[in-house]
Amino acid sequence: MAKTVAEILIGRLIDWGVDTVFGLPGDGVNGIFEALRTNQEKIRFIQVRHEEAAAFAACGYAKYTGRLGVCVATSGPGGIHLLNGLYDAKFDGQPVLAITGHTFHDLIGTHFQQDVDLDKLFMDVAVYSQRIMGPAHVANAVDQAVKTALARRGVAHLTIPKDIQDWESDGKRSDANIPHHSDDIYAPATPLPHAQLLQQAADLINNGSRVVILAGAGCLKARKQVLETAERTAGVIIKPLLGKAVVPDDSPYTTGGLGLLGTAPSHEAAKNCDTLIMAGTSFPYLEFYPKPGKAKVVQIDIDPARIGLRHPVDVGLVGHCSEVLQALLPLLRQNKDRSFLETAQSNMKQWRELLQTRGTRSDLPLKPQVVAFELNKLLEHNAIVSTDSGTIATWAARYIDIKDGMQFSLSGTLATMANAVPYSIGAAVAFPDRQVICIVGDGGFSMLMCEMATLVKYKLPVKVIVIKNNSLGMIKWEQIVLEGNPSFGVDLEPIDFAAFARACGAEGFTLEQPGETSSVLRQALQTPGPALVEAVIDPHEPPLPGNITMDQSLKFAQALLRGEEDRWQILKTVVENKVREII
Repeated sequence: MAKTVAEILIGRLIDWGVDTVFGLPGDGVNGIFEALRTNQEKIRFIQVRHEEAAAFAACGYAKYTGRLGVCVATSGPGGIHLLNGLYDAKFDGQPVLAITGHTFHDLIGTHFQQDVDLDKLFMDVAVYSQRIMGPAHVANAVDQAVKTALARRGVAHLTIPKDIQDWESDGKRSDANIPHHSDDIYAPATPLPHAQLLQQAADLINNGSRVVILAGAGCLKARKQVLETAERTAGVIIKPLLGKAVVPDDSPYTTGGLGLLGTAPSHEAAKNCDTLIMAGTSFPYLEFYPKPGKAKVVQIDIDPARIGLRHPVDVGLVGHCSEVLQALLPLLRQNKDRSFLETAQSNMKQWRELLQTRGTRSDLPLKPQVVAFELNKLLEHNAIVSTDSGTIATWAARYIDIKDGMQFSLSGTLATMANAVPYSIGAAVAFPDRQVICIVGDGGFSMLMCEMATLVKYKLPVKVIVIKNNSLGMIKWEQIVLEGNPSFGVDLEPIDFAAFARACGAEGFTLEQPGETSSVLRQALQTPGPALVEAVIDPHEPPLPGNITMDQSLKFAQALLRGEEDRWQILKTVVENKVREII
């Protein structure tokens, strides 16, 4: 029996080892869904409630597995809804294949229903975007889409008119289209820099005494080499958030994160280093790098176009961080001056004492730091933690300690809201036997809270921790601290998220008392299947940077003087925090 275009498509994905597709059906992809139905023993379909969640889930799946993530959506609005999650994949360099429907092939361009030109719409987000033209075109296009997504670490897109999906193959093809000329094989590039460049980099590093290693997502598979480099150079490992899981947080070489969400010891180390090794990172906040000219810089990246993107570089090394560092290590001398590292370790000890002070507070309202501090104690050694954008990223960055086998991610460069629950869907589908934790603010959760039903439908044991302050917290503090303006447009109408979770069929818990934090979280984490904890926290608790600049202090004061509605409660909270630090 002749195969349809849709059957050839799904068969080719199976040949490539794809085992999961996230999406939502629609009449523009009915042919594809029939092929998914008839192949459901070989490839799973995970139905989400919003196409944006499908793209996020595919991105999360790619991040946590290192494999291709796949999502599907119908024509017109379905494809449009995918875009935010696909931009997240693009910005964080994740291989994702998006498959969309299209209207009837002979009505395209005639203002027919849902006639959105998805080929053009996806041109910016995708490294490869093509319209399938018939049965003989499918395998070739799928092969190229998958290879391009993997090779360029980005989004590939295929769109198929709804009637073409049902066309059957009659074996006919153009003379130039030789059967089986395209193959379902991917050969990853493994470049290594020239020996002369490696020696230049080593000489530069050997001449330094205050070394910082900024280890990003490109180092997630290079833990051994990063730690050996830190030992050899007596260097300090700073971890941008996408690289949080590069090394465990109990390593004596790391001072944690950098930037507004980072730690004071990392800020000090970056400011005072004389040598910076940027490995697998394009950390975007330029003001947190050493001042140009103050430190010698070696950058390692798989993409030559990213060398020198964020900071002037003395030596650029192109390749995978694990291989490049492995080649570099024999050329590095042992740095016997450990004073820079020891200063960072001393600073980190004080920082951890401060975090513990803030994480064990018993006053009301409940502090968000207390929730994160207690949750951290309950995480398993191989937990997968996803967090959302906003103030919640601050608490997760500072209080969630990476253990040896843990994974962690969030929306990095795009910094979009609403990614955390779909990321967790992707993680739980890929790793059903691991603890999967979602830490999200009430603003981000309410954007795609419908996906709680997806967790229930597939019995995914994700534990969702909603930090509820009835506010778009990060935006509020940015308005006050960065702009010097009173907050506006950030208050949220309260929702009973625990009741909502129960309405979806999950367990729902409400947490308000500091003394009950550990017991409530433990009960939720021990609950079979999905569960949600609504932690009602102090809306006036500021996610202050590790180091506060004079400009930020002035803007903060300016906002209060200009009429910030909650200025007295905010001022009281800030003063209390500073007094506790002094005591």
